[in-house]
Amino acid sequence: MTRRMALTVAAGAAVLVGAGAYALAYAGEQPPALTHATARYTAPAAGHDGSLTFTAYVTTSSGVDDVKVLAWPQNSSLAEHEPSAQEMAEAEPAVCKPYKKHTAICTYGVRTTASDAASSPRGVWHVAVLATAQNGTRTLDTRAADFLVK
Repeated sequence: MTRRMALTVAAGAAVLVGAGAYALAYAGEQPPALTHATARYTAPAAGHDGSLTFTAYVTTSSGVDDVKVLAWPQNSSLAEHEPSAQEMAEAEPAVCKPYKKHTAICTYGVRTTASDAASSPRGVWHVAVLATAQNGTRTLDTRAADFLVK
């Protein structure tokens, strides 16, 4: 191998190592990722309460710090002004349990009484989620999942 080739190979290797280190450092700062978000609504019936259950997988390299959940009707004032991260900070928390190395499964559940259901708007509802990682990065998804109230 000539000296020129050896220098070219060495320079190329240095660039690749530097790019790899940058990519790893950048990957550590990624905001939480929400996947497999689902919402299930069961209306109250025959003297029994109904429920809303929301579940999502949250992946972040630094760990999940907090997940807040808010259900909101599509035919409301929130449709024009979807929930902000500041507003979501006051929403109710989900319970998160470790699932895999960098992933937690987060679940939120609430019971609905017959009077709650009677006073709730009919139609499509959205579930907004604010996920916060332990490194402080956040992800807001104002339409993480949908459900129908009949």
